[in-house]
Amino acid sequence: MQSETSVPPEEMLPERSKEVARALRSVGVPGEIREMSGSTRTAADAAATLGCEIGAIVASLVFLSADQPVLVLASGRHRVDTRWLAEQLGWAPLEQAKPERVRRVTGQAIGGVAPLGHPEPLPTLVDGALADYPRVWAAGGTPRTVFPTTHDELVRVTGGRSLPVVDERE
Repeated sequence: MQSETSVPPEEMLPERSKEVARALRSVGVPGEIREMSGSTRTAADAAATLGCEIGAIVASLVFLSADQPVLVLASGRHRVDTRWLAEQLGWAPLEQAKPERVRRVTGQAIGGVAPLGHPEPLPTLVDGALADYPRVWAAGGTPRTVFPTTHDELVRVTGGRSLPVVDERE
């Protein structure tokens, strides 16, 4: 069931979401940040709250490769295969960043990490499976805010690279 959403005036958004809204505007993204009445902390929560397929939820995950942060924007239907992905990219192994490191590099808490609006841009990988959906939902800087976007828009605004995040041959 679809949860009620509101598109509050920007001044009514949480500070982190205001930063994301400014970052979106600066790259020409028309999607408005919505504040949800239900949780969007996990992909399953967000899908239930938004009334959409879990695959249309963008899970923003921060990993470390040789201690360098990288942002992976994965479809909610996938669990990132870190070993396979690092092998495909020729990178050092990927390890999930601890919550305090995520907050330090993004300025946002786990469960609310947006694709942009961070203190410094992060190298970004965008799950190609997100292209299966005409509209996807990404976090808006807090665990209760989201905005609509598309796979192609995510690649453009993050300067990211689109590729599978799991070995789809299995």
